[in-house]
Amino acid sequence: MNRRTLLCGLAALPVAGCATSTARKTPGPGTAKPGDRLAAVADVPVGGGVLVDTPGGGQLLLTRPEAGTVKAFNPACPHQGTTVNPPTAGEITCPTHKSGFDPATGAVLTGPAPGGLVEVAVEVVRTDVVLA
Repeated sequence: MNRRTLLCGLAALPVAGCATSTARKTPGPGTAKPGDRLAAVADVPVGGGVLVDTPGGGQLLLTRPEAGTVKAFNPACPHQGTTVNPPTAGEITCPTHKSGFDPATGAVLTGPAPGGLVEVAVEVVRTDVVLA
């Protein structure tokens, strides 16, 4: 039994981080359908990105490598499934083992990830990013 299990199971007072949420998001689109709104284009910074929750219980990483382009990726690192961070300084990084990915293509730049992030098709409709 680890310390967290012991504290969460035996503490008489609530302990931060012990609660489990049934609203946990799964990397990828979940059960979202084509046409479901993911975010406003304005919410995705040029040269950066954001993690967004999908209407279908999933989570996607939206990136905007340049003003006219929005990309979406399953944010699960191919190495061990950790959710990657939105891009900073031109690179998406996995917080666990520091694999790096290209925000325009999802291609792996530095390992240990064996491959790139899985792209998810999206399109811009008026001012929104929607699942394609």
